Amino acid sequence: MSDLTALTIPALVEAAAAHFGDAEALVDGDVRLSFTELATEVRAAAKGFVAAGVIRGDRVAIWAPNMWEWVVAALGAQTAGAAIVPLNTRFKGHEAADILLRSRATVLCCVNGFLGTDYPAMLAATGINLPDLSHIVQFRATDSAMRKVGRGSGPPSLTHSQGWEELVSAGAGVSDEAVEQAAAAVQPGDLSDIIFTSGTTGRPKGVMCTHHQTIKAFEAWTDVVGLTEGDRYLIVNPFFHTFGYKAGFLSCLIRGATIIPEPVFDVDKVLAKAAAERVSMLPGPPTLYLSILAHPNRDNYDLSTLRLAVTGAAAIPVEMIRRMRDELTFTTIVTGYGLTESTGVISMCRAGDDPEVIALTSGRAIPAVEMRVIDDDGLEVPTGQPGEIVARGYNIMQGYLDDPVATAEAIDADGWLHTGDIGWVDEAGYVRITDRKKDMFIVGGFNAYPAEIENALLAYPGVAQVAVIGVPDDRMGEVGAAFVIPRPGESVEPEAMIAWARERMANYKVPRSVHVVDALPMNATGKVLKYELRAR
Repeated sequence: MSDLTALTIPALVEAAAAHFGDAEALVDGDVRLSFTELATEVRAAAKGFVAAGVIRGDRVAIWAPNMWEWVVAALGAQTAGAAIVPLNTRFKGHEAADILLRSRATVLCCVNGFLGTDYPAMLAATGINLPDLSHIVQFRATDSAMRKVGRGSGPPSLTHSQGWEELVSAGAGVSDEAVEQAAAAVQPGDLSDIIFTSGTTGRPKGVMCTHHQTIKAFEAWTDVVGLTEGDRYLIVNPFFHTFGYKAGFLSCLIRGATIIPEPVFDVDKVLAKAAAERVSMLPGPPTLYLSILAHPNRDNYDLSTLRLAVTGAAAIPVEMIRRMRDELTFTTIVTGYGLTESTGVISMCRAGDDPEVIALTSGRAIPAVEMRVIDDDGLEVPTGQPGEIVARGYNIMQGYLDDPVATAEAIDADGWLHTGDIGWVDEAGYVRITDRKKDMFIVGGFNAYPAEIENALLAYPGVAQVAVIGVPDDRMGEVGAAFVIPRPGESVEPEAMIAWARERMANYKVPRSVHVVDALPMNATGKVLKYELRAR
């Protein structure tokens, strides 16, 4: 397609249908949709949302794994004029309720039974009043599941629960003209999504981005990666993350690639699907590729169509890049760097870069985006010297939802986003990240923020102080370790504390070990010296 930067996401759906037509747009089990059929499903979903009262500026939350309904619901909600609010599938009830409350979502689309989890029941069990939430829509709902979330069993304010098909059927009375008018009213500068990202202050912040930013950033991203019409894209990265949503199915719409959702990374299922669906694009964290390379029966699968790989979010072994090229059929392997606050992307390696460059750097800035490394006084440091990475351009978020103070702390008066990440830039403009954002660590590709986890653990009976750090783990890259000081006269049982945490927070946040200590190492101002904890 020609230049897309003036389009909104609803207009992108229609443009993709017009341009790519009968080509396969989405494959999920028995569901196979062409780009034309996908646009039809999106319009039907938009009618359902309009019938549910969704208007321009509303928020529709989605709490579900990768599945075709996620794609159609997101695009349908955006066509009706709403911004989507993705929820992490690993969230517990209180975590989800907090985001629903603060985003003022009027509709929640979710599932029941993913990894044994009853999302509506978890939400109901919190007892939290959600005054804006009027509808819960359940994908693939069974009669028994719907009875569980019927009127009166959801959050106290809930007025209506229904299945996905019921939502779509309810939209049959909405005219085509009404949906066309709703879609036409959406402007490039309207919010396309509010994605909540945990912050070092311990409370998730809602990152606001627009249709224009999203489309322009991933038109550039797909151009660098080389995604093209006819590619078949297995999306293992979760849709609730920019990597699965924007670098995932929206990028497929931009370039005419086939969306193939995968709900959970299971190496055997990924290999089988890659072979059966002739997958050419397979991004993911390093653990994905390392698992494939280590699989004893890898040669039993025809992986000859694999062509494009995009990785990041953790330390990358140079040898892994070499093996991906030598033992698999990847011809393009790139790494990148970005934050939710930068619409998911700031810099990327390029297709012809050497394995050492791909593994050890996060590339150079994408077109029309500036990246610098500065010192504590805000002055740019010389090439090769470490400092804080800052970025400026069209991709920088509109701000944090209802949090002007945090927004001003993140984006300075000159428009530079202060990432909090430490690194340095070489003479070619390629950035090397040397330190993580504050004390953040990455568990299997998910950002874990110690302050948020510490705040939650302080509610455990008998705890006086707690400090959390990330420690190396062969499988997950890093996992959390908690150092706990009990209150006088109290005791803390590590295994009991871990079990307690598993009931209250997403699994990737739960510390894998708890160490009971008499004191924490501190500096003169009382700040915990986490580097000393890491040294232990």
